[in-house]
Amino acid sequence: MEGFTLILSLLSGVALFLYGMSLMGDGLKKAAGEKLELILYRLTNTPLKGILLGTAVTAIIQSSSATTVMVVGFVNAGMMKVSQAIGIIMGANIGTSITGWILCLSYIEGTGGIAQLLSTATISAVVAVIGIIFKMFLKKASYHNVGDIMLGFSILMTGMQMMSSAVSPLKSNAHFVNALTMFSNPFMGIVVGILFTAVLQSASASVGILQALSVTGGITFAAALPITMGIGVGAACPVLLSSIGTNKNGRRTALIYLLNDLFGMLFWSVVFYSVNAFVHFSFMGVGMNPVWIALMNTVFRMATILVLSPFIKFIEKLVFMLVKDSEEDREDQADFDLLEERFLAYPPLAIAQSRQAMDGMANKVRKNIRSSLGLLWEYSEETYHKVQEKENLIDKYEDKLGSYLLLLTGREMTAAQNTEVSKFLHTLSDFERLGDHASNISKVANELNEKKITFTKEGQYELSVLESAVSEIVDITIEAFQEDDNQTALRVEPLRVLIGILCDELKMRHIKRLQHGKCELKQGFAFNDLLANLERIGAHCSNVAVAMIELAYSEFDTHDYLKKVRERNNTSFEEYFEEYEEKYDINGYKKIKKSKKEDDAAKSKKNKEDVKIKKQGVPERKQKKRK
Repeated sequence: MEGFTLILSLLSGVALFLYGMSLMGDGLKKAAGEKLELILYRLTNTPLKGILLGTAVTAIIQSSSATTVMVVGFVNAGMMKVSQAIGIIMGANIGTSITGWILCLSYIEGTGGIAQLLSTATISAVVAVIGIIFKMFLKKASYHNVGDIMLGFSILMTGMQMMSSAVSPLKSNAHFVNALTMFSNPFMGIVVGILFTAVLQSASASVGILQALSVTGGITFAAALPITMGIGVGAACPVLLSSIGTNKNGRRTALIYLLNDLFGMLFWSVVFYSVNAFVHFSFMGVGMNPVWIALMNTVFRMATILVLSPFIKFIEKLVFMLVKDSEEDREDQADFDLLEERFLAYPPLAIAQSRQAMDGMANKVRKNIRSSLGLLWEYSEETYHKVQEKENLIDKYEDKLGSYLLLLTGREMTAAQNTEVSKFLHTLSDFERLGDHASNISKVANELNEKKITFTKEGQYELSVLESAVSEIVDITIEAFQEDDNQTALRVEPLRVLIGILCDELKMRHIKRLQHGKCELKQGFAFNDLLANLERIGAHCSNVAVAMIELAYSEFDTHDYLKKVRERNNTSFEEYFEEYEEKYDINGYKKIKKSKKEDDAAKSKKNKEDVKIKKQGVPERKQKKRK
């Protein structure tokens, strides 16, 4: 029974410790607002700055995993390069060791005077009282965040004290002491450190528990060192989990965290234990205390980063070898490599490079729209994530091309060159918005899949007709843009008008189905979201086509474009509209049903006539006999 109480007390201390650390870290991040994020991806132009920055930020938020997860997010969003992330992650490994030194305060004991004032109970109580005052009685959100920091610190210290109290009786337990001595086997110690930290999801928590165990006097240097080595590797578990669903650069960044600690563990294991085999260090059997554990953890991490920092370029190459780029990834990067600033001095060359990059962006947009529409009929998690990944890439195209084209406008160019650059600038945002709507459609498809929502057969048929029309308008628009074909661009507006009419008609039909109980509200919301996004795709395609046509006439008026397009080629507009109206007829389902009913009625009538004929052909005597 006593053992059960001890274990329960230890687990309670661990729970309070983890909660306090989480509360303190969240409060620190909220108090800093977005400043931490801005600092992280702006001040990393050299490896040394990255290491110092990672150390400082992690020391503040008390979690190397949290820092690395943020960095994974920045790299995934394209705000930071993999090479910049390496320095920050190395610094995060050092910064997380600060927690061990903070925990040393919980072991200050005394019975009177200054020692009593510096005891854990006194510090925790004072900080908790100040924290609750900030949290409960002050109105500003910033004060609430400071209150969370103080309460988190107090809970953390209380948890640490509970863990220490729980394991304190184990000092005189011979079985426990014997169990700890087996960890002097370096391999077993490393495995224990990895598994323990992977379960707790926190290197700081593992070090804290190791410090608590050290008060028993049973933890020697020989046992503590391999556990400490394993703790760093185990801490990579939450970071690797955070990279699930990210792009390849995000996964590479998470892998860097693992490789740093893995290389450090392997290097120092080989070096230290090889030297010890010959020298036989006398301090291997020395008993550890919380301060010595904190010192060893810090020294080990600093020594690891000191050894690895000259090899940042090698680590970058290694993660790119482990997570390889596909042919498509290389094509994407090739588009960005086209936008070299040195070409700006030669506008014709810079425009040609921009044209090629714009074509690449248009192809990505078309592919993403096709993929998102395909998800409506055959959902796939892999395709869904690819659509989101491509959407981030399309945003990156807009950012890089927009910046490049604006720099190009400051150069001296001919009238034709100015027109070409203007066309790119006018159409760039529309291509980006097309990518946004593709992403929105994929999210609707995701919702339909998760909630098991299906449309009626009539609704599915109508949606498939509208989808075909939208796919065609995207194809026409991109073909016209890439071929610089204004005649093809004239076909866009008539189809856009028809898509608008189809969307309005489909909304009305869907409302009727809702009124007659054929559909439910959950279907209605999803259906309307799809129609809104499909209609906006048509509108942005129209914007691209109109920009081409209007700029060809050396004028541009977005508010008057529809009237002008119709006036310039009224006959063509009507011809194209009638062609598309016939091609995308949403009444086809009713015609199919009507035709099926007519066929069924004809078959039924024929069957009846056949029966009648057969009866008439049977002799009267046999008919009577049957009766």
